[in-house]
Amino acid sequence: MNPHTNRNKTRAKYAIGAGVNLEAIVLAAGIGARLKSKIPKPLARIIRKPLIIYSLVTLSKHPLIKGIILVVNAKNAQSVIKEIRKYRIRKIEKIVQGGRRRQDSVFNGIKAADKSTDMVLIHDAARPFIDKDTVTAVIKAAQNTGAAIVGVPVKATIKSVKVSKYQSIKGNIVDRTLDRSRLWEIQTPQVFKKRLILNAYKKFGNTDVTDDAMLVEKLGIRVSVVLGSYCNIKITMPEDLAIAEGVAKLWKSA
Repeated sequence: MNPHTNRNKTRAKYAIGAGVNLEAIVLAAGIGARLKSKIPKPLARIIRKPLIIYSLVTLSKHPLIKGIILVVNAKNAQSVIKEIRKYRIRKIEKIVQGGRRRQDSVFNGIKAADKSTDMVLIHDAARPFIDKDTVTAVIKAAQNTGAAIVGVPVKATIKSVKVSKYQSIKGNIVDRTLDRSRLWEIQTPQVFKKRLILNAYKKFGNTDVTDDAMLVEKLGIRVSVVLGSYCNIKITMPEDLAIAEGVAKLWKSA
């Protein structure tokens, strides 16, 4: 399977569609403890530009996005606002306070959406290298199905491992090797009909999850997956910033 060929087919399928009343929720409230940086993660530099600016530029220029709700924490709010003004980011409609967990921050963003908004796009600022075509594809897929996410097939061999509870010579043990042909690494953005994701958060928001689609899945809703890009990396660890420097030299937002 050639992922680039399938990606082009996916994009062509969703390239044209009816208008949509959609707001983007960008999450930038995390403190980035694992990054081990004195600078808050959203403001970490990638080739002299703040990490958060990359995705905000792409989303603010996208014709299907009417506005952006930015979720920040009290410690970085003023610094983020300063950078938004410096880079003249358009479409920032609201800046809201994040919560204790990522999902609490998302819920705060959803509740801040306009009453007229019928769809929301949720994106982690920690993923700077999104592109216009992928954003279009996932929005159009969500228009058809109500819920759509971005991902890429895993390239590595993945094993289920039994983690030892005790310090012993045996250590951790392989349980089984998973069929990687069915495994995808899921990314953001993720797009949902607002009433659907709001219902999911009201019913299951207290459950700890690692992405928003997991809550929608708990409603019994099928979630569409759109092929994304391997450039859409998440900045989490110090070495990710070094990788991002290389990706930034190749990446194009449009």
